[in-house]
Amino acid sequence: MPENWDEPERFLKLPEVCRRVGLGKSMVYLMIQQGRFPKPYKLAASASRWSEREIVAWIADVKDGFEGKRRKA
Repeated sequence: MPENWDEPERFLKLPEVCRRVGLGKSMVYLMIQQGRFPKPYKLAASASRWSEREIVAWIADVKDGFEGKRRKA
């Protein structure tokens, strides 16, 4: 997680989200439907954006899960 939470919130477009998490658009939307990925915020009728903080937290959670599984094996 970022160290400085006092910085203004930043919103990310889907291509940036996909680049950061290493998933394609279809997988991102499938995981949202399954409740396994942060939902976007609707800023306008044709503008959805994701919270950078929520994406960073999701990455940390996934990373912690993988690291925990490796240690147990």
